Amino acid sequence: MDNRFATAFVIACVLSLISTIYMAASIGTDFWYEYRSPVQENSSDLNKSIWNDFASDEADEKTYNDALFRYNGTMGLWRRCITIPQNTYWYSPPERTESFDVVTKCVGLTLTEQFMEKYVDPGNHNSGIDLLRTYLWRCQFLLPFVSLGLMCFGALIGLCACICRSLYPTIATGVLHLLAGLCTLGSVSCYVAGIELLHQRLELPENVSGEFGWSFCLACVSAPLQFMASALFIWAAHTNRKEYTLMKAYRVA
Repeated sequence: MDNRFATAFVIACVLSLISTIYMAASIGTDFWYEYRSPVQENSSDLNKSIWNDFASDEADEKTYNDALFRYNGTMGLWRRCITIPQNTYWYSPPERTESFDVVTKCVGLTLTEQFMEKYVDPGNHNSGIDLLRTYLWRCQFLLPFVSLGLMCFGALIGLCACICRSLYPTIATGVLHLLAGLCTLGSVSCYVAGIELLHQRLELPENVSGEFGWSFCLACVSAPLQFMASALFIWAAHTNRKEYTLMKAYRVA
């Protein structure tokens, strides 16, 4: 094996490993999207009701999004979290001090909730199913796992190539990484589109802002790394095979 191809193969493996770590971290963390809102310092009956509804199994899309808006919510692919005052009062508490404590409360999403239909008017079951938002949500949830699976399968093929001392099987690894990159890119695109459509249905309250979090950024960085790894795998395998064929023809001649 030529040193050029071996170097390209090693670099591609490093890029693949980094992108796999980034993708796994992105899937497992809760900061795909973050809301920034004034901290709710008291615990009125309304606040308590929102907190209880947020954790309820029967919470609809409008209910938990209202809580995310009001309480510095964060969203991941598997969980949604809000930040609430640690101590609650049935009356307005004393003035806030520098030691005012808050606690993060998270609720996991079940598979049933992941595949639940989205409605044209969030929370209103009589408004009809919004097919676009429904399938965007499902794609943003499924595609990262497909991407991760393709990279793992590609790694197994690459390991077999190392055992066989041949770069040619790594063409399949490159193709799988290309498909993984497309899945990651598709997931990111679906997530952005879904958030934009959600905010068109539910406008953010005054003094509340939202931004994409670092989990989302990890997924965005993972996609180009997968594409670069794919290009190196395919280039190394194809060029090495071509040179081997030319060398073999020259020897026969």
